[in-house]
Amino acid sequence: MGTLTVIRAGMLTTVQDLGRWGRQHLGVPVAGPMDWYSHRLANSLLDNEADAAALEVTLMGPELLTDTETMCAVAGAEFEITAGERRVRTGEPFVVAAGERVRFGNRIAGTRATFAVSGGFTLPLVLGSRSTSLTSRLGPFGGRALKVGDALTIGSSRLVERRRPGRAAAMPHGGARLRVIMGPHEEMFSDAARLAFPKSRYVITSESNRMGYRLDGPRLDYRRPIDMLSDATPIGSLQVPASGWPILLMADRQTTGGYPKIATVITADLPIAGQLAPGDWVEFEPCSRADALEALRRRDAALAGITP
Repeated sequence: MGTLTVIRAGMLTTVQDLGRWGRQHLGVPVAGPMDWYSHRLANSLLDNEADAAALEVTLMGPELLTDTETMCAVAGAEFEITAGERRVRTGEPFVVAAGERVRFGNRIAGTRATFAVSGGFTLPLVLGSRSTSLTSRLGPFGGRALKVGDALTIGSSRLVERRRPGRAAAMPHGGARLRVIMGPHEEMFSDAARLAFPKSRYVITSESNRMGYRLDGPRLDYRRPIDMLSDATPIGSLQVPASGWPILLMADRQTTGGYPKIATVITADLPIAGQLAPGDWVEFEPCSRADALEALRRRDAALAGITP
């Protein structure tokens, strides 16, 4: 086992696995990657388990030093990346020699990249997960983003049969149209709001973060004043507070909420949503549950390197 040391932290670099599932009924947020597809792809390229802990890099990447030869992979957002003095490519495994540095340079496309190492990072588990929840301060390093001097232990590689490499997902450029399943509270909104929602374009505001994207665009008014009990808030929910401007709930979302949800982004399109940033536009396209399941099947096939 070796150690990876943070020389430069980047804008927001956190440790994530696939999330802290199974405790939402206790008020424990899930956290996990904003782009689950790229997290799983980076680990797959190294023959890691899908939920191995990796780094989520946001907008401006880190500089990292390893004290042992390490196989690495990056998936998701495209950056100019060097290992030592060599340029390396997103979506392809690469080796970093002991004493070499991995440097993230200019961002080319997308917002968030997953940086994985062979064997994953063997940091302490917190409530069964190594994910960092910034809102609840759970996870490695006290639930905070990485900072200069942090040291991450690299796990032992395991010998497994090499899998067919998955296909990298296309990165959005300036915005994206996301498919949604309408509801569960669609009937609480006015006819005008229900008509406008799938025809409108929203912009992600600067107040957005891993908890959710605040959207600026046409207001979505209620049919009448709402007084409802809090209920579950799945990732991808479009929660609409009394202001009328929707919030797209993301990885660090709360476990329950008391505002109506007009629609939910389908699982297959969540990785696209996770690659958006403040200033990007977003539109919503209603689809059926059958369409959502077929889209997820195609997404899983791409991850397995299978042409559907």
